[in-house]
Amino acid sequence: MNHLFSTVAVTVMLSASSAAAQTTLFYGEAGPNRGVRAEATNWLVNEVERLSGGDLKIDVNWGGALFSEKVAVQSIRDGVADMGSVIGVYFPQDMIAYSLADLPIPNPDPWVGMRAIDDIMRTDEKVIDNLARMNLVYVGTYTTSAVQVGCKSKEIKSLDDLKGLKVRGVGVYGKVFHDLGATPVDMTVYEAYQGLETGVIDCTQTYPYLVKALKFDEVFGSYTEMDYGQIGALGILMNKQTFDSLTPEQQDVVMTAGKGLADEFGRILDAENKASVQILVNQGKPIHKLSDADRTRIGEVGAPYIQDWITRADAAGLDGQALVDRYIELIAQYTKQRDEQGYPWAAN
Repeated sequence: MNHLFSTVAVTVMLSASSAAAQTTLFYGEAGPNRGVRAEATNWLVNEVERLSGGDLKIDVNWGGALFSEKVAVQSIRDGVADMGSVIGVYFPQDMIAYSLADLPIPNPDPWVGMRAIDDIMRTDEKVIDNLARMNLVYVGTYTTSAVQVGCKSKEIKSLDDLKGLKVRGVGVYGKVFHDLGATPVDMTVYEAYQGLETGVIDCTQTYPYLVKALKFDEVFGSYTEMDYGQIGALGILMNKQTFDSLTPEQQDVVMTAGKGLADEFGRILDAENKASVQILVNQGKPIHKLSDADRTRIGEVGAPYIQDWITRADAAGLDGQALVDRYIELIAQYTKQRDEQGYPWAAN
């Protein structure tokens, strides 16, 4: 493996009577060590150490110290880090299977979406093989939570209000905004605050917890809950050679902690999303909800993009239609589980 440095570090701790070996995995994260995703990543780090009894550790390199978000796949594949966070929208071909979770398929619930895509990424043999050919192994998933829209001086009460507005959007949702009459503006969500403040954009695609995290309440004059789909191709991948070099017990620890990430991040997001939107409520900012008719319309406008994804997935050796059908089935399954049993963290 062409590592830029020795990524699986073994630290030998000697005592008078025995020696114990500890394996450290290097993790690349483009974001800072703060916010909801950082909190969940730190949970994963602690969980891996706990489940392994201290035998396995993860050393997170924050703030793009190892690689930026736009070269994450190549960096993990080539061994710049043993594992790390990947945002699927930056890798439309390499992350074709994972980007299933980015499609405009009805589901505003972060936990439901994470459990659905986690199930597919973990169990579908064609998906597992697709990643293996890139020297990658799927570990666990995050999500942005539901796609919403915040505006500075405009209000979006219905989809018709998007016409003529300058809107920052990403992925398929950015294309849907364009098809509904908005003028797309290419910028990151971290640039959106200044874009709104200076008038470069009228509105931005956003997610509930970002109101608090990025202080959007200072520039949002209104907020619209689209409550349709989400950007869910956001998770953790691992270098396959590194994964294969671990003991079976260590592999099980990584996968067990990775599977638990969906529940833990769901718990974190549930609290943060509520607290974040409450800030706008407390400030008296208008919060609008799209009608059922408008959400149906989003589905109609987004349908060609789903079909395009199916075609590209088939070309990559996957069964695109079967994956879409399975994803929809799993959304229904976990929605039913939530309705009947509540969220896992509430039950515990």
